[in-house]
Amino acid sequence: MSESNAPTRDTPTRAPARPVPYAVAGVLLAAAIVLPLIPQMYSFDRPRLGGMPFFYWYQLLWVPISAALSGIAYWLVTSEDRRRREAARAGTSPAAAGPGSTATGPGPGGGPGSPGSGGRHAASSDEAGREGDEPR
Repeated sequence: MSESNAPTRDTPTRAPARPVPYAVAGVLLAAAIVLPLIPQMYSFDRPRLGGMPFFYWYQLLWVPISAALSGIAYWLVTSEDRRRREAARAGTSPAAAGPGSTATGPGPGGGPGSPGSGGRHAASSDEAGREGDEPR
């Protein structure tokens, strides 16, 4: 007999997303792309930095700024993805659990990471369409 809480192909691997981290990451990336593309902001000779016109050093300044903004955007998106995966493993959605929830994962013999499950998701191609000896 199969367990009622065993993962299937329809088991979500991620909980619902919060839009704020993705929106902030998009704004940061848009700033790194769009602002250097507006030459009216920096097509001046002065102020000079080490004899270099503003036009050149302003563009060079955007190289580390863009790297930093890209790094922050990456951190935001991966943190949100990690949170969504952990929430799905715990079997709760952020809306259902609510703040301060002490929801735990599936019981003994439960989820895909439990002992005896091999640590694989039921939808993995390694299992060739069968779980144990029972066909799907």
